[in-house]
Amino acid sequence: MSDTVPLEQRYKASMVLSGAGDALGCNHGTWEFENDGVLIHEQVQKRGGLEKLDAIDFPVSDDTVMHLATAEALVKVGEGEGASLPVLYRALVEKYIVSMTDMAGRGAGIATCRRVQTFSYFSCWSPIPFDKRGGGCGAAMRAMCIGLRFPDTEQEHLLIAVSVESGRLTHHHPTGYLGALAAALFTAYAVRGTLPVDTDSWRSWTKPRSTSGIRAIVWS
Repeated sequence: MSDTVPLEQRYKASMVLSGAGDALGCNHGTWEFENDGVLIHEQVQKRGGLEKLDAIDFPVSDDTVMHLATAEALVKVGEGEGASLPVLYRALVEKYIVSMTDMAGRGAGIATCRRVQTFSYFSCWSPIPFDKRGGGCGAAMRAMCIGLRFPDTEQEHLLIAVSVESGRLTHHHPTGYLGALAAALFTAYAVRGTLPVDTDSWRSWTKPRSTSGIRAIVWS
């Protein structure tokens, strides 16, 4: 099917459906933090089943708000004259700051909120302190579009740099920013139709490249 559907349409569907799935899964935070899957299914049935669910009753969560902010930064900078990684990183900072104005009624993560509050005070954010509690999934949840932006094999160095830095901005912990890398990279795999790889092969490919990318960012 992917060979017959235009790439632009697939990209639009990826963004829309990721937001729709997030909205349904969150359900105002009620289902987001519910560990009992059977209970969720029972509540869906009480609403008349999936076909009766109306998107108007399910606003997107903070994760989609920040995912859209990431996408907006990527589109804003583009690849024309003046585009560079430092310019893109500053665009991410600007968009993340703005996204905080759309968090009313949404459960934005503590690590994200704490870091974004400091952004306006930094002219350079490379010396971001390590956060031993920054291993949450917030960075990964907003990184899918990075894989859409840099899907090609020859762009993998950019995918690594941007995904790691986008995550490190708020989650300076390996579990945090490497989650962003994984989300972006596997999205790129999906776009170009790369067959799944075994875990050991993926780790052996990822570790040296991500380590080099992190060193380049932290000590630049």
